[in-house]
Amino acid sequence: MAEVNIEKKEDFERALKKFKMQCKKERIIKNCRERQYYTKPSQKRRTLKKKR
Repeated sequence: MAEVNIEKKEDFERALKKFKMQCKKERIIKNCRERQYYTKPSQKRRTLKKKR
């Protein structure tokens, strides 16, 4: 889970930007979107073939 330490004088927008970057780095949003709907294994194989 993403965690950001904020200093007393740090701006909220700056802290939010840090949090978003941390989420992007850990691929949290991407994983949530992938798992939002069930994908059959055969469909997964097809999409992997197309990406190559």
